[in-house]
Amino acid sequence: MDVDLALLADTKGFLHPDEGRRLYELALEAGKLGPCLEVGSYCGKSTVWLGAACRQNGTVLFSIDHHRGSAEQQPGEPYFDPELFDPRTFRIDTFPFFRATLARAGLEDTVVALVCSSQLAARHWTTPLGLVFIDGSHDFQSVRQDYRMWSRHLPAGGYLLFHDVFPDPADGGRGPYQVYREAISRGQYDVLPMTGCLGILRRRP
Repeated sequence: MDVDLALLADTKGFLHPDEGRRLYELALEAGKLGPCLEVGSYCGKSTVWLGAACRQNGTVLFSIDHHRGSAEQQPGEPYFDPELFDPRTFRIDTFPFFRATLARAGLEDTVVALVCSSQLAARHWTTPLGLVFIDGSHDFQSVRQDYRMWSRHLPAGGYLLFHDVFPDPADGGRGPYQVYREAISRGQYDVLPMTGCLGILRRRP
C-alpha cells in the first residue's frame, strides 16, 4: 500500500484510518472502470487515500471543494479551526493546506483539484466515473443534490460512497444517512458492509 501514514496522521480531517484504507481498496478496484471523484476534500486526508490508489492504477482523482469550509466549520461553530481562518479575507481557506498535502504526498500529477462548488463542476460533466465519494456539506439538500448530480456518471460496477452515515441520530447529522437510504431504495445498488460511518454502494448491471 503506497500511502504515507505519517503524513496522514499530520493532516487535518475527520476520516478514520479504517475508513481511509477502505477508500484505498475500493478506489484500486474502481480505477479499472474510470477515474474517481470526491466531493469535499478539506485538507486532503481522503484525497491521499483515494489519490494513492488512483496513482497505482494510472488514473486520476477529481477532487471538488470550494475550500471555504462547511457551515459547521465557520467561526463560532463546533468544528471551527482558527488555523484555517484567513484574517485577510475573514473567511475559511483550506486550499493552502490541501495543496501542501498533495505536494507532500507526491500526488500533484494524479489529483485534479476543482476549486468550486459541486454544482458548478457538475454543470457540463460527461466523463464516466469508477467511484464517487460524497463528503461535502452534510445538510440533506446538499447531500441529495451531490448524489443526484454525480451518481448518474457511474457505470455498472461503479461505487457510490457516503461519509458520516449514522443510523443513530445521536451520533451525527441526518443528511448523509437519509440520502444513503434513498439511494438504496431506488434498487440500483448492491449494499456492501459499512466501514465505520462509510456507506458503500455498488451499482448493479
